[in-house]
Formats: sequence, structure tokens, C-alpha cells
Amino acid sequence: MSPNDANAPTQPPNTIPSIRRAMMPRDTNAVGTIFGGVILAEMDLAAGIEARNHVSHRCVTVAFDQVEFKEPVQVGDVVSFHTSATRIGRTSITIQVDVWS
Repeated sequence: MSPNDANAPTQPPNTIPSIRRAMMPRDTNAVGTIFGGVILAEMDLAAGIEARNHVSHRCVTVAFDQVEFKEPVQVGDVVSFHTSATRIGRTSITIQVDVWS
């Protein structure tokens, strides 16, 4: 989806986020926005929390299927990580993570 896509959501999901975090100056890159890796790490944590809601055994992240950064995140932004299990198999679980600032 591109930012101009007519199907792109304009508001965050009407769910309680798995994680909310205020972005701090220590999370910034050389141009003053938040490192993509910081966002990816929080996405991984949020997905882990969602997985624990569905299974009782340990889970590890095997892959990120697709990540698309729409806009930069700024210092001081409160970022919400909304999750949902889209597929639960016998040995794997697929988690969707939507990030909103």
C-alpha cells in the first residue's frame, strides 16, 4: 500500500495495542528520526505478546514477511503496536502487527 492508496486505513484499529511506547532521543538516527530497527524490535516484542495469548509454549520469530515504513517517527511520538493472530497452525503462528504514531 502506498500512502496515497485509497484502501489505506486513516485511523488506528479500534483495539487495545499490545504495546505503547514513547520514542526517546536515544532511539534517533543521524537525521533525527527514530531508527527503523527500534520500530522492528518493538514489533517483535508485540508479536511475542500476541503469540503468548494463543499458545502456552515458547515461540521465536522466524521471519518478518513484509515491513513498509509509511512515515518517519519523531522523538516524543507515542507509538502503538496493534497485533492480531492471522493464522494459528500446529507448529507456527502468523501475527500481523500494525504500528501507529
